[in-house]
Amino acid sequence: MKTLLERREAARDGRNVDPGLGTLAGEGAEQRVRRLDAGHSERRVMAPPEPELEGRPSYYGMPLLKEPVWKWFIPAYFYVGGVSGASAVLGAASDLLGPRGTRALSRRCRLTAAAGAGASAALLIADLGRPARFLNMLRVFRPTSPMNVGTWILSGFGAATAAAAGAALLPVGPGARRAGDAAAAVAGLCGLGLTGYTGVLIANTAVPLWQGTRRALPVLFSCSGAAAATALLELFPPGDRSEPVVRRFGVLANVSELVMTGVLEAEAGVVPRVARPLRTGISGALWRAGQALSLASLALTLGSRGRRSLRRAAGLCGTAGSLALRFAIYQAGRRSALDPHASFEQQRRGRGAADVVRAQPGLDRALGEKGAEPPATPTLHDPGLAHP
Repeated sequence: MKTLLERREAARDGRNVDPGLGTLAGEGAEQRVRRLDAGHSERRVMAPPEPELEGRPSYYGMPLLKEPVWKWFIPAYFYVGGVSGASAVLGAASDLLGPRGTRALSRRCRLTAAAGAGASAALLIADLGRPARFLNMLRVFRPTSPMNVGTWILSGFGAATAAAAGAALLPVGPGARRAGDAAAAVAGLCGLGLTGYTGVLIANTAVPLWQGTRRALPVLFSCSGAAAATALLELFPPGDRSEPVVRRFGVLANVSELVMTGVLEAEAGVVPRVARPLRTGISGALWRAGQALSLASLALTLGSRGRRSLRRAAGLCGTAGSLALRFAIYQAGRRSALDPHASFEQQRRGRGAADVVRAQPGLDRALGEKGAEPPATPTLHDPGLAHP
């Protein structure tokens, strides 16, 4: 418990540093400075040697990488951002290609996208610790940084969805309605990026599971976002002639989500040690529950045919399944980061960062000109994780 003097001193310092615990706000939240004299007695062996791995190189049983310190805000942001982006895409597609009489669906999608954009920004700021850190990421635009590009996408998406939702809610003239339709189209384009950039972001880290599934992960996030958006529409159906559109979109999204979970498992399974968190422990249970709930949502959607109770049950299963998949991927990534053997075995199989280095001839030439050998465990980034 901090005294009043310590709290005032920490607030005046401006760095949000707790001098007693070394607790940082934002990216370093929940990290504590360990006392050196107590380090030996408090050392945690995160991945004890197993019989089949004895004799192989290890890292003294300690994690090779930093464990992600994200709180629940980030996997929740993965879900909310996916729902929001997919809703904007569905609303824009309904405006452009949908049959007549689906105005209620378009309006519902615009409102869902706008509410999701606001919730996404709130979740990110809550994790960062202060709004200024979110605004600071907008000072530059770096196309090579998924984090920076994602921040710009979210900002543009929020502005476009707010304009589109305003035109749908307020009694405006024809000119403002056309402007709202244009804003909804822009929001749909930004929504395509919002649903998948979080998968690109975490796949661009050194965490073995996320990096080993970097091809399937962004596509899975996009498909799962579409499934989550239609599940929400099933819970609160817009009515009119749009219900068949929502049903067809939901079936397509659920099928693609289930297919991509299988593709991701296959991609991770090339190195069994990397895929192990998807089969065991809490992360494995969440992963299987997510697949089962998505399958149940698909079956209920196909069998509903006008029965509102079944459609709502499908919406509940789809929402729970999408949330379970996000948290499963997050927990599985944390577990793979704590397992040094996952990183070693992935590198020996020529995957992960080694695969990225091999796919970049310019980097190989640069290493050759310097006369240096490629690092045994090359990484694109610091093992610590960047914030989305």
